Amino acid sequence: MQMISIENELKNNAYPGRGIIVGRTPDGSKAAIGYFIMGRSANSRNRVFVEDGEGIRTQAYDESKMEDPSLIIYAPVRVLGNKTIVTNGDQTDTIYEGLDKQMTFEQSLRSREFEPDAPNYTPRISAVLHIEKGVYNYAISILKTDGGRPESCNRFTYAYNNPAAGEGSFISTYLHDGNPLPSFEGEPKRIAIPDSMDEFADMLWTSLNEDNKVSLFVRYIDLATGEYESKIINKYQ
Repeated sequence: MQMISIENELKNNAYPGRGIIVGRTPDGSKAAIGYFIMGRSANSRNRVFVEDGEGIRTQAYDESKMEDPSLIIYAPVRVLGNKTIVTNGDQTDTIYEGLDKQMTFEQSLRSREFEPDAPNYTPRISAVLHIEKGVYNYAISILKTDGGRPESCNRFTYAYNNPAAGEGSFISTYLHDGNPLPSFEGEPKRIAIPDSMDEFADMLWTSLNEDNKVSLFVRYIDLATGEYESKIINKYQ
């Protein structure tokens, strides 16, 4: 697959929705994670990321304006030992509980499907990173309708063993803006990952549509030690 510019990809797409990036830095020493959320409605935009243990959760920016928390308040990132889970919904907890019971990533998601937000039926996108004694692999999943038909759920999992240095994978919930919103299609896109976490975070945030972007989380994990550094950027802070 040809490598694309994530900067151009985001700048030319007003509404990819929610997006997950997983990869490895050019020097090969760190795993990289990026997760962003966007919103078109006042309810979706009324959110911030906050730290929650080793992970993060979404929280209403203004509690008095919260209309429906069901699909927008969740923990996008949780850590279970040497595994880091990143998702766009409460399936984070489903994966966490499944992995804790020795189930696989795919098995954990068998009980879930796309979101019940007709007519969009937003895909559930998820990733899990596994780092052990310097060995690194990750997997990305998307659960979506079959061509917009809610009676069918298509499940795709992409596994990356010993990912290449300087490269990553990007998946989003939507192809672009629309009514209804068209679901992401194809396998995750191949992108470049820089060595600098701050540089990566700033580039992603600047590239996201100014009107629709809400929050961004970026984390770099040292493959040798498991130590990490993170950055949160909230539009409404």
